[in-house]
Amino acid sequence: MNLKSLGYRTDLIFARFRGRVTELEEAVAVVNPRSPAHYFGNLLIFHRPPQPGDLAHWEALFAQHVGQPPATPHRLFGWDVPVTQAPQLDEFLEAGYQLEENIVMAAPQLHAPPRPNSNAQYRPLADVDEEWVQALDNQVASREDGHDEERYRRFKETQLQGLREMCRAGQGFWYGAFLDGRLVADLGVFSDGGELLRYQSVGTDPAHRRQGLCASLTFFAGEHARQHFGARKLVIVADDHASAKRVYASVGFETVERQQLLLSSRT
Repeated sequence: MNLKSLGYRTDLIFARFRGRVTELEEAVAVVNPRSPAHYFGNLLIFHRPPQPGDLAHWEALFAQHVGQPPATPHRLFGWDVPVTQAPQLDEFLEAGYQLEENIVMAAPQLHAPPRPNSNAQYRPLADVDEEWVQALDNQVASREDGHDEERYRRFKETQLQGLREMCRAGQGFWYGAFLDGRLVADLGVFSDGGELLRYQSVGTDPAHRRQGLCASLTFFAGEHARQHFGARKLVIVADDHASAKRVYASVGFETVERQQLLLSSRT
């Protein structure tokens, strides 16, 4: 299974631990049975971009190999091809799909941000419920607009349970920035067992944004994980339209890929 994209290759770190990854003739099927409604845990990654006439066939493959309502209330298609020209998406867009665009950023190592926050303590979370509850609360508080709080909390609780298991298995760390003993920013960094490390779920309490916490924690976590695992490349994925990519660039990440996906949400 030789995916080209750093984004998709590092996505499989989590997919393999929490679910199953199946090589099909045309695509890679990613399934997370514990969280079938999680978009990026349940998708098809095709070996080529969409072409006219693909819609019905791709949807049938998704229903067969990933899931269908009510357990899986969405369809998500990616393609393992660097974005160099616009693919032919009209058929999907006319059927109600949304185009999701991300940027994949990478760095061999990081440098301190230009305006670090030296008031916080940065460290991996201990394997105690109290700290992971704080991480859950922070992830919910820092969610993007439009997410129902109750539903998002249920999703994040399941996701963090799996990520905590990965930490216990020695596959990564969950990090926090603490002010006066309270977690105000958090994220994870996980290893593919080789040269790659992938960031996950960066979140900062809205009341503590624009204070250098996110950049400082991103730098600390990357260097701690890189030295611990002996990895050669750090990878992070950001929404192409989000301001977070400027924070990541401030500590040394550079854009290496653009990633496109087609999402149909039927909730």
